[in-house]
Amino acid sequence: MKPAKFEYVAPTTVDAAVEALRAANGEGKVLAGGQSLLPLLNFRMTRPAVLVDLNGIKELSFIELRGDRVAIGALTRHREIEQSPLIASKLPVMAAAMRHVAHLAIRNRGTIGGSLSHADPAAELPMLSLFYGARLSVQGPSGRRTIAAEDFFVDALTNCLAPEEIVVEIEFPILQHDGWAFEEVARRFGDFALASIAVAVRRGASIIEDTRVAVMGVADTPLRLKDVEDKLRGTTIDGQTPDRFSELVTSCVSANGDLHASAEYRQHLLGQLAKRAMQTALAAKG
Repeated sequence: MKPAKFEYVAPTTVDAAVEALRAANGEGKVLAGGQSLLPLLNFRMTRPAVLVDLNGIKELSFIELRGDRVAIGALTRHREIEQSPLIASKLPVMAAAMRHVAHLAIRNRGTIGGSLSHADPAAELPMLSLFYGARLSVQGPSGRRTIAAEDFFVDALTNCLAPEEIVVEIEFPILQHDGWAFEEVARRFGDFALASIAVAVRRGASIIEDTRVAVMGVADTPLRLKDVEDKLRGTTIDGQTPDRFSELVTSCVSANGDLHASAEYRQHLLGQLAKRAMQTALAAKG
């Protein structure tokens, strides 16, 4: 099918993009990479009166180190993140996860701001924003404001942005952990995850001093498992740690079922991925 008729606007500044959305009176849509929006347009599942194309706003594409954080512009392509030496060095879990984001053709066009705004519960970048405790900078008619990732995702395919607001950049804190892992299972490599988990640990002489855990594909939004982190912190590291971790994760998550996988299968799968991820994280040399 072809999209319904719409007005096309191609601003070259963020201010002009926000003004175009404001003038659309809630009937505007933002085009970034377009990898999710264009199919919706073609199937007429969304019918905006105005399409605001951000691709001419060059200032929204960057990856830079800011002290103890890495800032990424909203228009930065998935492939740029995947290939960035800075991301590999400072945000290694993100670097590992990016290889699982869709397929190469999509990674060449898809953007981090678009993925976060689309808020798909089985997409890697929304989960990574929770995992790292990212903060999103968004701009609207009243100026810029900052939103914590944990407040950004409201429901499946739903974020907290006002209709005239645009994500402009995201800051990811650099974690001080010495072991990490990312595990995911999909029907085909690059498809949406049936279940996925990201783990980071900081080890003492024989205990887990700190940890970070997030999952996706099992609920209506990605989840950071703070209860699991609290229960794991300070525990002794031994041969049973991966099994205990798996039990903690599955006890704190009630997986959803759908046409792709039953709730029981997802729950079991998540437990197995959690065990494997903790084994990998603890085996890291730091």
